[in-house]
Amino acid sequence: MPLISAPYVPPTGPPSTQPPPIQVPEVGYASITYIDPTGRRWPMTDLSAEWYTLAEGVSGLGAAPYVLTSDQHPRGGARLRHVQPQPRTIVWPVLVKGADHQRFTDNWRSVGKAFTRTLREGPGTLEVARPDGGVRRIAVYYSQGWEGRGQVATGITWDSAVVTLWCEDPYWADAVPVRVHREAGVLADYLVPYPTVSSSQVLGDTTVSNPGDVDVWPEWRITGPAEVITFTREDTGEAFVLDTTATDHGALLAGETATVSTDPPSVRGPGGENWVGGLNWPDATLWSLPPGDTPVTFQLDGAAPGSAVDLTFYPRYEMA
Repeated sequence: MPLISAPYVPPTGPPSTQPPPIQVPEVGYASITYIDPTGRRWPMTDLSAEWYTLAEGVSGLGAAPYVLTSDQHPRGGARLRHVQPQPRTIVWPVLVKGADHQRFTDNWRSVGKAFTRTLREGPGTLEVARPDGGVRRIAVYYSQGWEGRGQVATGITWDSAVVTLWCEDPYWADAVPVRVHREAGVLADYLVPYPTVSSSQVLGDTTVSNPGDVDVWPEWRITGPAEVITFTREDTGEAFVLDTTATDHGALLAGETATVSTDPPSVRGPGGENWVGGLNWPDATLWSLPPGDTPVTFQLDGAAPGSAVDLTFYPRYEMA
């Protein structure tokens, strides 16, 4: 059966005006920007600006922290039972200055607010851009540290703070998502010249490549027409089924879309309706994609030309 597919495109950094890269501990040469909850970008490695990161004291940008759970072995030693990634803590020293005391005070208050507002308005983002164009990001919350040094001559036209940032997800995410698109082509009439009935179409036995270091939890977007959609991870047999006919809306019509998020689990219909009851609980497994290649299958019952499945995820990495 004819299929329309888009090739895998390796993630690259979005075009932006980044300051020249400088050497940062645990990172190497990079341009680093802090993005506050409002979307404002604060360059952190532009040494010509009135605020920038102090390289000495930066930490927490390396591999994610873990807690290991083990069981004692009767012959000595122990056996690893479980590995649990922990929230990441980043220590971020910042220098702030100004041409005069009022300018310094304005800058000090503005930069400090850009960090502390994460506690009220949602996380900010620390972004690391490499010279090759690659960009990785991590969501951060202010924890503590926006305090001056309290020494002679500080607090007049310059001062520095050592900020602690807390990251609920310890992994860095690529700034550009990986997208996989599978679409139904033109279907032949079924049992011509008899009346056409709802058909089932497998939109390709697809191999999805995760270039990251750890598992990702993808988002799925289904475009109608479609009635029952089955998503199967072939290497493990894990699967989940979305039956749109089990919702108040009924089958997806041509051009309508439904979205399935795997972490946290949610299903939304064309108008934002909660369709989580349309999944085949308790057997549904909203599976993840491990690093490397994974064979998957998308099957749509009630498919027609224009029916499609789009898979989207952001690769996640241990280090910046």
